Amino acid sequence: MFMTIARPAVEPQGPDAVAVPGSLAIPDLSPRAMHARLLQNAALRGMRGAERLRSNRLEDADYWLHAAPVAVRKASALREEKSFAPLP
Repeated sequence: MFMTIARPAVEPQGPDAVAVPGSLAIPDLSPRAMHARLLQNAALRGMRGAERLRSNRLEDADYWLHAAPVAVRKASALREEKSFAPLP
């Protein structure tokens, strides 16, 4: 039997720093857009963790609830690194 490895129909265009399953890779984001995206990612992770707790899936809940602050720390580090002006 002869087998070949099929390539996916859509190939990633580069690393996406805030990848969420099912999200599209967005190439050059501004620092403010990346910051907003990281904070949105943190909120989604927290909501997913709360959903898993309600479903009594404790291992999944632990993962998502511990992953949310990581995204907030990344957003904070990005803000310090890029030093863009504070929001009004």
